[in-house]
Amino acid sequence: MSGIGLLIPIALLLGLSGLGAFIWSLSHGQFDDLEGAGERILIDDEDGGPIGS
Repeated sequence: MSGIGLLIPIALLLGLSGLGAFIWSLSHGQFDDLEGAGERILIDDEDGGPIGS
C-alpha cells in the first residue's frame, strides 16, 4: 500500500510537468511552422552557395 502512495504523487508530478512543458512550447511558438522545415530542403538556393562560387 505504501508503494501506491509513493507512485501516485510521482505519476501526477511527471504528468503535470509534461503538460507544463507542452503548454510552454505552445506559448513560445515551437509548433508554428510544421511543414516549412521539411519543404525548405527541397528549395534550391539561387546564389549557388560556397560550392558554386
